[in-house]
Amino acid sequence: MEISGIFTAIIVGLIIGALGRLVLPGKQNISIWLTLLIGIIAALVGTFLAALIGVDDTRGIDWIELILQVALAAGGVALVAGTRRRS
Repeated sequence: MEISGIFTAIIVGLIIGALGRLVLPGKQNISIWLTLLIGIIAALVGTFLAALIGVDDTRGIDWIELILQVALAAGGVALVAGTRRRS
């Protein structure tokens, strides 16, 4: 992963976090900043996973990488919201 890929993943992560939160049903009781942090982490991990399976550099939009990132963000938001609900 190149430096430009890391910066792109961080910027995209801000959007990915919001998308991950939107795909979950119901209300999540976590802050927007935590959602954005989860999105950044999900974008970085999703980019790394896409590179591992060889779908990180395709012509046009990298749909598989984007789906991985949103799914990871949704899972992260659900996990954090679930643990905060129990506390």
